[in-house]
This record gives sequence, structure tokens and C-alpha cells, in this order.
Amino acid sequence: MAKKRAAAEPRNEGTVAQHRRARYDFEILQHYDAGVALLGSEIKAIREGKANLSEGYARFSDRNELWLHNVHIAEYQAAAADNHSPTRARKLLLHRAELTRLRRALEEQPRTTIIPLRMYLARGLAKVELGLARGKRQYDKRQAIAERESDRAIARALRRDQREHVAAR
Repeated sequence: MAKKRAAAEPRNEGTVAQHRRARYDFEILQHYDAGVALLGSEIKAIREGKANLSEGYARFSDRNELWLHNVHIAEYQAAAADNHSPTRARKLLLHRAELTRLRRALEEQPRTTIIPLRMYLARGLAKVELGLARGKRQYDKRQAIAERESDRAIARALRRDQREHVAAR
């Protein structure tokens, strides 16, 4: 009879790395989830949380394959001589229809790129959430900051009025 997994055993799942500035620097048009072809030392380093997406981007190769570039996955200390190169290009695993849709969107829409938004583990496998993104201009960023500040001011005023109303009772 097979052993049952102990309930206290950790399940290495969830978000490992996020590109925090992505939503500030880019307008995200579409989201895609893709698998990543990794070496053994890379998946072990990812499980330790040693990945950085901040400079990453995805590009199509000549053979209609999508590759992830400039994503830094730190070397795994226990791998010693068989370690990987931290910023090597990694193949992204998507269905053919998704690849075609992405390529068409890149060709049709100006100023778009594919960026990694977050890296996570699902059932022990490394996945990357990709975003089809358009770069924001400087005035777009200023407008977003102004909107956020006005929303905070409105929320602050509502809380103040609510406190005064409760205190007046």
C-alpha cells in the first residue's frame, strides 16, 4: 500500500518572484500563463525563492518559439560544478494557438512587448505569468499617480466625516 503524504510536509507552491514595476511602467493588455523549460539546478534555486524578473522580457525565435531573456535565477549552491548560467535564455512552453495569438498581437499593435509579471510554482512546476504590455509614457505615469492620490484624499475625507458623525451622536 502506498504511503500517504504527511499533512505537515510543506508544498513549495505559490508566488516565487514578481515584477513589481511592471504595472507602473507598462499597460498590461493581456495575460498568459506559460511553463518554463529549466535545468535541475534552476528549479531548485527557484524553490528557494532566488529569482528576479525585473529586467526580463520574452522574444520569438526564428522557429516560432518564445524565449524568456534576462531573467536572473541565482546559482544553486549545492550544484557546485554543474550549475547554470544565471541569465541564460529559457524556453517558454505555450500552446501553438497561444503563440500564434501572441505573435499576431505583437505585429498588429505598436509599442508592445511581452514581459514576465510573476513566477510561481503550481503542483511543483515553475510557471511564468506573462503580460502583453504597452509601455506607458511619462504623462501616463503622472496621471496614474494623480488618480491614486485623489482616491486616497477622498477616502481620507470620507473616514474623517464618518468619525465626526459617530462622535456627534
